Amino acid sequence: MEKIKLRQAVVVEGKYDKIALKNVIDGVIITTDGFGVYRSEDKVKLIQMYANSVGLIILTDSDTAGQQIRGRIKSIVGDAKIINVYCPVIFGKEKRKTHASKEGKLGVEGMSVDVLREAFEKAGLNSDEEIIREPVTKQDMIALGLNGCENSSVLRKKTALSLGLPENLSSNALRDAVSTLMGREAFINYINKLKGEGE
Repeated sequence: MEKIKLRQAVVVEGKYDKIALKNVIDGVIITTDGFGVYRSEDKVKLIQMYANSVGLIILTDSDTAGQQIRGRIKSIVGDAKIINVYCPVIFGKEKRKTHASKEGKLGVEGMSVDVLREAFEKAGLNSDEEIIREPVTKQDMIALGLNGCENSSVLRKKTALSLGLPENLSSNALRDAVSTLMGREAFINYINKLKGEGE
């Protein structure tokens, strides 16, 4: 199967994630060395350089640590163009490890080639060209009840789980993800349908 050719640099957590991803994409892959992105000034500068020149794709594990690292990357690149790619939440253990992770979720390294390819395609990335979607706004999140309402966190969690995303995404993180995955109009329709099913 042909690899997905990417102009942007892809940021993953570790070397085993990078090895797994090399089977799927043709492009630059940077590792954060786990939480090393909090300590290494050189790593920060490298990520900023790619973000400001060709853009970044962030692909971290779907656990809490992965979300923290994703947040850190976004904070250090400012307004640079970022595309978020999310692996689905799959419980299990990577082959090279003796025990499952603390949360029991597979990381990027544990995903199959097909699952990784599908994650990139859902984000609008394939070998042909990037799909541009209208972003979901903060006002949309409020109007849909995903932010600033009494049960916003419950609805966000339900939405994230129904889309195969990490369940504890913040309002901003969920907005970024769905802007990439489906765009504004499709997301508004999706939430209205999701709310209708709960009635």
